[in-house]
Amino acid sequence: MAKGYAEGPAAEEAERRREELLAGLPREQSVETRLAVYGSTADEPERHFLGWADDVDADELFTSGAAWGIQVVRRA
Repeated sequence: MAKGYAEGPAAEEAERRREELLAGLPREQSVETRLAVYGSTADEPERHFLGWADDVDADELFTSGAAWGIQVVRRA
């Protein structure tokens, strides 16, 4: 009977990482991420980068009507 939880890509990745650790390879560096704000504006109706969430206020952009279709996503 298959174990289900111990098969597939996640299990393969865990096994690969375990082998690297046993071999003494360095730990993988975590990628720093930030929240990015995307949306549309009158000047540029296609969805585009509006700024970093800590630099622009997504709620204010939407409330003021300056931007719409706003999404906040995590980016490296």
